[in-house]
Amino acid sequence: MNGSAFDALGELRAAGHPIDLLDERQRRVFAELTETEVVLLNSIKKRLDDAAGEVEGQELKLV
Repeated sequence: MNGSAFDALGELRAAGHPIDLLDERQRRVFAELTETEVVLLNSIKKRLDDAAGEVEGQELKLV
């Protein structure tokens, strides 16, 4: 993608993926994802989050 550089890590962080918990090698892999791949991952994460329901969300807030 020429022109403006796509920031895969920034987009993933903004969607709530715990990118900073990964080691450097894993982060490099995620940094090289295309915009299409990031959109897909974010879509999957949203669907999983929606399916988790309120109970899991409350449990996470307590931890």
